[in-house]
Amino acid sequence: MIANIAEFLGMSTTAVVVWAVVIVIVIALIMMIISVYNGLVLKRNNYQNSFAQIDTALMRRFDLIPNLVEVAKKYMDHERETLEAVISARNQAKGNLDAAKEDLGNAALMNAASKSEGVLNSALGRLMAVVESYPDLKANEQMQSLHQELATTENLIAAHRQTYNIDATEYNNYLQVFPNNMVGGIFSFKPGALYEIDEVQREAPKVKF
Repeated sequence: MIANIAEFLGMSTTAVVVWAVVIVIVIALIMMIISVYNGLVLKRNNYQNSFAQIDTALMRRFDLIPNLVEVAKKYMDHERETLEAVISARNQAKGNLDAAKEDLGNAALMNAASKSEGVLNSALGRLMAVVESYPDLKANEQMQSLHQELATTENLIAAHRQTYNIDATEYNNYLQVFPNNMVGGIFSFKPGALYEIDEVQREAPKVKF
């Protein structure tokens, strides 16, 4: 059959075999590139969707904090500095989060977001410690409700952060192995930055309501 094809094309049998091998290799290479590209897209979408869950929980937290401060203001006339520190940290954290989610591959932006989140945790912790000195505020139903919502949201954030870091690490590992790294380079895939808060910043004084 090869001889017939060679005769039809006016080529030698060896040339036909060589061209057939080249075509098979090219097709296999194209299929491999398509497979790797699709895998990268799926894993990238997966970790980006995981970050969207963090974003939703953090935005809920950002919405709750001003309400918490407003309730506290009614009882804590002499704690303006503490209250203002919470709002300032909240605004900084929100701004850094907004910047980071525009470029999840930017480690510097992600690091700034995670650090500012740690600063906010510390500011909230100081506020909750001060609340201990105001029994009427601790007993306020709205304060108790907001505190419970914040605690629930914190748990969600921690869970979503863990999922995101797992998904981002899986994507990064997939991107870095050969030949995926070559395909990723051709199509400008960037590693995903992890979203972590160090243990010192993560810890905050607890208040039992």
